[in-house]
Parts: sequence; structure tokens; C-alpha cells
Amino acid sequence: MKKLLTSGAFLVLLVYLTTACHDINVPVDTELTPDIFPQNSSQFIQASGPPYAALRGNFALDYWFMQSLSSDEAILPARGGNWFDNQNYRMLHYHNWTKDHGWTNGAWSWLSTVIGTSNQALSILNQTIPAATASKPTNLAELKMVRALAYFMMMDLYGNVPIDTTYGDFTPHPNVPRAQVFSFIEKEVKAAMPYLSRVSGQATYGRANKFTGFSLLAKMYLNAEYYTGTQRYNDAIVACDSVINSGLYALEPRSSYLQMFYPNNGPQMKEFIFAIPYDPAAGAMTGTNGMMYHARYDVPRSETKKFNLPFTPSAPESTLPEYYVNFNDANDIRNGQWLTGLQFMNDGVTPVTVTTTKKGYDQTYTGADGAAAYTYQVNLTPDIVLRQDVATYDCGNDEIAWNMGYRNIKFYPDASSTSRNQNNDIPVFRYSDIILMKAEAILRGGTPTQGQTALSLVNQLRANRTTTAALSSITLEGIYTERCREFAWESWHRNDMIRFGKYEGKWGFKTDADVNHRIFPIPTSAFTVNPALTQNPGY
Repeated sequence: MKKLLTSGAFLVLLVYLTTACHDINVPVDTELTPDIFPQNSSQFIQASGPPYAALRGNFALDYWFMQSLSSDEAILPARGGNWFDNQNYRMLHYHNWTKDHGWTNGAWSWLSTVIGTSNQALSILNQTIPAATASKPTNLAELKMVRALAYFMMMDLYGNVPIDTTYGDFTPHPNVPRAQVFSFIEKEVKAAMPYLSRVSGQATYGRANKFTGFSLLAKMYLNAEYYTGTQRYNDAIVACDSVINSGLYALEPRSSYLQMFYPNNGPQMKEFIFAIPYDPAAGAMTGTNGMMYHARYDVPRSETKKFNLPFTPSAPESTLPEYYVNFNDANDIRNGQWLTGLQFMNDGVTPVTVTTTKKGYDQTYTGADGAAAYTYQVNLTPDIVLRQDVATYDCGNDEIAWNMGYRNIKFYPDASSTSRNQNNDIPVFRYSDIILMKAEAILRGGTPTQGQTALSLVNQLRANRTTTAALSSITLEGIYTERCREFAWESWHRNDMIRFGKYEGKWGFKTDADVNHRIFPIPTSAFTVNPALTQNPGY
């Protein structure tokens, strides 16, 4: 079930908020009358849709590109000129982005929209919902959590960002140091926590509850040494324990791990602490994408029929061998999220075949019979080779090129959608992350609690993922590889690589080791709107 908070009795209010959301300085429309404002909890939930619609906006597109294509997790090279796209994907891989880079501008604009929409909704609804409405503090706290999450993502990507929580404030705000942004987010979350719901499941699915707050704090504290210069591993453990002790969440067993990411996922997934619902029938907020496109990018064109897709995937995206090497346990259910090697239909017997020409299969073929028909079984190979042109990041425009790279189908292709958009909801915080964050915090020096050790926690997770015997010891490197296996394609890998000191390493064709590139430049579009900004170091 998709709970998108965009329908109900308050369509007029939603239209107003949605159409005005891009300018946080648009004044409140005094023609709005009290009869369209919510009077109870269920009505408020409907009226609080715009911040959630904004959050859904580009999370699965711009944000995913920034977090994954800049790491060794994924690569999106050109193939015969297709997907070069003004170097947008190439720059992410090589770490040579500029302030005019498309996705750098897109992600900043999107997160600014989430923050601006939240500011606007908080201002309007705080003024117009009757003070006697019992659920008012809870629902306003919920919207503050949406804003805090957007600020966290912005801080993680750009480091030093401006803080603006006042709707109608026309003053340009300078960006402030990352440590100050961290402190602001922490205070916002802690202030909201007493009012957030302790309920999980159908009633609050897709909305921020108290344990969303604890999860965000845990993620912040685990990264605090990098964000602020001060380690806070004990605080991370306390935040993780708050989720664990709730008793509301549990690890999915091996039998349902892959199903967590299927098109019919939703509140029945007991690992989901906070997820962003997607629905092809839901319109996108103006200025955002609103789409969940993983099958479009990840499924080979040759496997359209295998997955019964009503469209032909574009298929430019794959992983790198440096990342896939972490999937080295034959008994691990998480291997099932990958397409590798020789391909078969879903019966496991019938080969996936393509009929082309000898030249169409291999553009370097020089025989006189290049136009002759050629049928082959699809074989996905691990390596990416820029065999057409290194300068333009191009593998070529033949079948060999299109079969380069292992493909991830964790967010399983949605055959029910008549467009490229999918129904799969995307988790932001999962219970397995809580388990691994606590284990990592202990290994980094935090005090163990509740009789749990880093090893026992990791083995607790692995018992639900693989039939291989439990580990006898665990190191930080072991935590890192476990995170690679557990959170592939979930937009956490760049964050992990930085924390584990791997982001300046070499992978694929990338050799850049500039520590300034741990954060992105403040984009040109931001300076146009806000001249008080200062560019990040190194740009």
C-alpha cells in the first residue's frame, strides 16, 4: 500500500502549498478560509502532504546518483554517445565535478525545495490549526523531522549550508560551518522527539515517527567525528538502543530479505523504520522528478521479456568489480539482487538470447559478413572497458558494450506499471542499519550495552542473510564489507566510504584523492538565488 499523503478533503490547501513551494518567501494567502484547514489528526495527515511529496521528489534520482555514482558502488558510462549527458555521470565517477555540474545543482535545488516546503507548511498550519487540536504538536514535530532529514542530506553532500527555518524571511542567509549545521539538526530532532508518535506499521507508514528521529541521530553520531571533529560513539549506541528496545522492528529472515524491495513492499516490512513510498499514479511536485526509475537504468535491454516490462529499459548502469567483490559468500541471500554472467529466463533453463548482426554484436568486427545475422546468449561481464573513447567515457554502442557490468535488481522491476516509474518504496532507515551501526560504534570505541558485542550483532544480522557459519571475529573492515552487502543501491555507500577512509581510493577509472571532494561544491544556481553564500574549500 502507498501512503502518499496527497489526497483527501483538503485538496485546495494542498494545491496552494504545492504551487507555492518553490519560493520560500511567498507570503501566506490571506484569502484562505478556516473551513479548508484540518480540524483533527486524520485531516492534518492529508494536509501535511506537500513536504512529503517534495521529499519523494528526487530522492531516487539526483540523490541516488550523487551518493552512488561518486562511489565504487555504481558506474554509468556512455555507450556509443548515449548517456554522456554533458559529462554528468563521468564527473561523478572521476570526482572532477564543478559548481555547474548538473546533479550537483539538481540535488541542491531539490533539498532546498524540501526545506522551503516544510518551512511554508509549518508556518501556515501552525497559524491555522486550532491550538486545542490534540494532535497538533505531534504533526508539526513530524514535519520538522522531514526538514531535519533534508538538512542532514544537504549537510552530508555539501558540508557548509545555510540554515533558514522562517517562512517569509527575505534575508540572504550565509552558509555556516558543518559542525554548526550538525548542532542545529541535532537540536531540531531532540526538540521534536517528545511529540513524535511511538507507533509503527500501517498507521504511520511513510511518515516520520520517534524511531525515525532516533535513527537519524544514530546516523549523525556515527559520523560525528567526520562531520564535527568530535567522536560520539556512545551517543550512537544510545540512539540505536532506543530503536532496539522499542520492540517494534525486527530483521527480515532470509526468506523475505529480497521481498523487502519488491514493488508490493510497504508497512508489512518489519525492518522499515522510515521509507519513502512511490506510486506511478502519484503526480510529481512541480520542479521535482517524483520517479522511481531503477529498472529503467539497471535492467539489460535484452531482459525486457524476462521481467515482463511494458517498456525497453535504457540499461546504462552497473556496478564495478571493486564493489561486487564483497559478494563472496555463495550461501548469502543478498547475492540474489544481482544479474551476473550467462542470463536465463525465470525458469532458470531457457537462455536469454539476442539476435543482431556480427557488426551489431561487436562494432570492431572487420569481416565482410558484418551484416550477417548473429544470435547469442546474453552474458553479463564484470569489467567496464572504455573501448570506444576514454575521453568521452564511452564503452561503445554494440552488444558487447551493453552487456558490460553486473546489474543490480534489488528494487525488483515492476511489471505492473505501464510507465518506467515503479511502485517499490525505498527505505531510508532499516533495522539492519541500526544493528550494524551499533556494532560499528562499539568497534570504534563505544561502550557495549545489553550484553551485545560487535561480533554478536553482526552474527545476528548474518544469521538472517546466510547459511554460512557464524563469524568467530569481526573487524572494522568486516563491518564495511557487511554494509556493502546489506545496503547496496540504498544511497548509503558514499557516506560509508568516507567514514571508513576509502573515498580517496582508486576504483574504475577514478584516481582522484583530493579530500576536498568529500563534499560537493555549492552550485552556481545557489549563488544566483543567495549571494551571501561562500564556496566550499577547493572549488
